[in-house]
Amino acid sequence: MVEISVQNEGHVRTITLNRPEKKNALSDSLAWGIIGAIEQAADDDDVWVIAITGTGDAFCSGLDLSGAGEQAQPMSPQAMQLDDLGWVSRFLYTLREECDKPIVAGINGVAVGAGLSLALGADIRLIQRSARLMAGYPRIGASPDGGMTFTLSQAVGYEQAMRFLLENRTVMGEEAVAMGLAGELVEDGEMESRLAEYCQFLAQRSPITMRLSKRGLRRATTAIDLRDQLRYELQNIRRAFESEDAKEAREAFFEKREPVFTGR
Repeated sequence: MVEISVQNEGHVRTITLNRPEKKNALSDSLAWGIIGAIEQAADDDDVWVIAITGTGDAFCSGLDLSGAGEQAQPMSPQAMQLDDLGWVSRFLYTLREECDKPIVAGINGVAVGAGLSLALGADIRLIQRSARLMAGYPRIGASPDGGMTFTLSQAVGYEQAMRFLLENRTVMGEEAVAMGLAGELVEDGEMESRLAEYCQFLAQRSPITMRLSKRGLRRATTAIDLRDQLRYELQNIRRAFESEDAKEAREAFFEKREPVFTGR
């Protein structure tokens, strides 16, 4: 069975985890496959928005504790000596640092441990009402990985993050939205259609606008010099305004029509 399916619809690429019999638990090949699929989407100028979701009743149930399967590390032995980041850490690094296109997670079911880290690494999250989120680390005597110490505290604040991690309680869709773990609640059975609809909505924006916005927000949510950050925003907005898409957007505004963007 193919562990990842990739589908294009216009300028939206949907990456679907496809190990339903394992609740999309992460084998070595699935984990590196996710990273590779994000990297390919990031490098494709025809892809403006990336969606990631799961098949069956799970988004991703975390590490496959029954075994990682066949080793699928794509890096050479020499490169591995120079890089101490495994695939878990690369989820956040790839989704946030290496990809400056918006990534929308459709959390269609359970997301635990590294699976939750994957969801939190996305820029925008939609969650199904019956979906269940749990850190999962306390039950195996572990601490958070996959960038969760950063993304979780960024989403919900310090104390809520501590409580969520240490209490190891299950949070379902409605509460997840209330906490800030996701931005939109989707009724059961409607995730596939709503995720596609929302991503197509985003794809009506200029890809340049979206990419520069993500770059700016990413930079602003790390330790910053405010004056330097403001200069960076000015630099970005100048680049945006100089694009053909910006010219088209302004013309469409004055002509009271929908803009047609080209990514230039």
